Amino acid sequence: MTDDWPLFGRDGEGVAWRPDPRAQAEARLTHFLRASGEPTLEALQRRAVVDPGWFWGLATDDIAIPWARRPRAVLDASGGPAWTRWWIGGSFDWSWAAVEPRAVRDPDGIALSWEGEDGTTRDLRAAELAVSVRRAASQLRSLGVGPGDRVGILLPMLPETVVAVLAVSRLGAILTPIFSGYAAPAIATRLADAGARVLITADGFLRRGAWVDLKVVADAAVAAAPTVERVLVVRRAGDALDVPWDEARDVWWTADDDRDRDEMGVGPEEGPDRDPETPYMIIYTSGTTGSPKGAVHVHGGFPIKAAQDLAHTFDLTAADTLFWFTDLGWMMGPWAIAGSLLLGARLVLYEGAPDFPAPDRLWSLVARHRVTHLGLSPTVIRALMAHGEEPVRAHDRSSLRVLGSTGEPWNPEPWWWYFREVGEGRCPVVNYSGGTEVSGGIVGGNVVGPIKPASFSGACIGTAADVVDEAGDPVRGRVGELVIAAPMPGMTRGFWGAPERYESTYWSRWPGLWAHGDWASIDADGFWFIHGRSDDTLKVAGKRVGPAEVESAAVAHPAVLEAAAIGVPHDIKGEAIVVVCVVRPGTVADDGLRADIAKRIAAELGKPLKPEVVAVVPALPKTRSGKVMRRVIRAAWLDLDPGDLTALDDPSAVAAVSAAAGRARR
Repeated sequence: MTDDWPLFGRDGEGVAWRPDPRAQAEARLTHFLRASGEPTLEALQRRAVVDPGWFWGLATDDIAIPWARRPRAVLDASGGPAWTRWWIGGSFDWSWAAVEPRAVRDPDGIALSWEGEDGTTRDLRAAELAVSVRRAASQLRSLGVGPGDRVGILLPMLPETVVAVLAVSRLGAILTPIFSGYAAPAIATRLADAGARVLITADGFLRRGAWVDLKVVADAAVAAAPTVERVLVVRRAGDALDVPWDEARDVWWTADDDRDRDEMGVGPEEGPDRDPETPYMIIYTSGTTGSPKGAVHVHGGFPIKAAQDLAHTFDLTAADTLFWFTDLGWMMGPWAIAGSLLLGARLVLYEGAPDFPAPDRLWSLVARHRVTHLGLSPTVIRALMAHGEEPVRAHDRSSLRVLGSTGEPWNPEPWWWYFREVGEGRCPVVNYSGGTEVSGGIVGGNVVGPIKPASFSGACIGTAADVVDEAGDPVRGRVGELVIAAPMPGMTRGFWGAPERYESTYWSRWPGLWAHGDWASIDADGFWFIHGRSDDTLKVAGKRVGPAEVESAAVAHPAVLEAAAIGVPHDIKGEAIVVVCVVRPGTVADDGLRADIAKRIAAELGKPLKPEVVAVVPALPKTRSGKVMRRVIRAAWLDLDPGDLTALDDPSAVAAVSAAAGRARR
């Protein structure tokens, strides 16, 4: 131990990793703690809870946020914690701040590296990125995009994806990132809800050696989203695909045409006068009921929280290279883009599958690009473990210094494999959990204190997290609800078109507390653990989807009368979907029908969300008021204690689910 160990919390039994004293002393969090004047990390956190304005003002100075105009006040909480406003009197355009100062300071430094599944690579230097963003903004402007307009982005992880995100933001428009694996109906739902005028997509992309006809999917989605007027298409597949084209609507992307890169200059371009509370993104997340929720994020919110978490939780610096295996439609995509670029780090993107054309693909990528910060979900690790240690050991991983993880709770065996095999036992596994609605982490690890397997060091720095019981009182040593007790800049500014739904979802259970919907606990040594969702939200391979969306897709099948979707444990995905259906009288419930229902759901939501099992029962367990009891269905399926059944209308429905589960296991 070092003399400074008490600054960062307690040790304890079962610790797997402790920091090197020199690395601990040089960490960004150590410097930030000393600059704060607080004696310990716990003291810093306590002060952040009671004085978030003090903390966030200090934090943005520490990570050198380049304000176009410095705020005169950090926050205005007069509207209550749910509607706190930030950076009063300031001016901040996150796109300008992430690109233009760096293009002047270090024009030849590589800001972005990309690798396609076919081995194609591209680098964008800081000056080139600045020019591409300006060109893309100019092209979008020519299509009529202006402040407040919504623009859907349906792209795989390409260099143009980053440029598109930045260009939409630069215009004061609002981007809607969409998972590239979604089927057309799920895409259309998000485009229509946001009222998107433009969709940016690609002709196609590679997945396991085959071209995905993304433009075909986009066209089907646009046909069901009447607000979309123009479609801007990035060339990726080229002649490999026969791309359908609407001359009146479709336009090719030109921001990366091979022209003189100096024609627009590299700066300094004056930053727009942008209120930090200006919305820049609507990103959709699913709950247990109703349609997907469009979380509204602003220039002075999500990007600043992403950068602050990457700096203080993951110790990312301008000398580092970040690769997080993700998609733009998952919040970690926009998070990695905004946070890495604001901190001046290099961002690596990868287009394809993690084990194609061979199981060493990700490890070879780490070696080629000298990745320092690697982010993988437990699902990916479980899948890659199956190939053994040799694919990992065949590649140089000496560049790695931090391993990141998010998406779902760990189980011990894959955590240890990630720590020992990928990180060689020397890199901390910085576990990270939060949500789309808060722009990143609520709880996280760090690089300055000890780490237990599958644990979190505590609340993310500056996040007033706690674990409470049913009465809203703090609990220790047992499972409770994860909450946030003070506002922070990354919190969503409501749900698009449904502010009351936002308040009822997060702020209505206990006065002044954000109820996140996760079960959590804090052990005797002060380490935190997440135990899964406390609501019914499904989380498949780190991607959240509401049961209502799955059920709606199932009921779209002509044979299905009603359906319930639950999540069950899965060795690879973490959680898999099981759909329990009631079919129309006279329908033969054979294997062919069940397969056809699963196919219909995949067609609506995308192949990654195809159910693992479809079961048919005579009736669904419901309350007397007609509410489907998903927790009871899940308990019956997994042979668990279903809890209180006093509200159940027909107990025989539970037995039918148990019988269906038994048949599925045989």
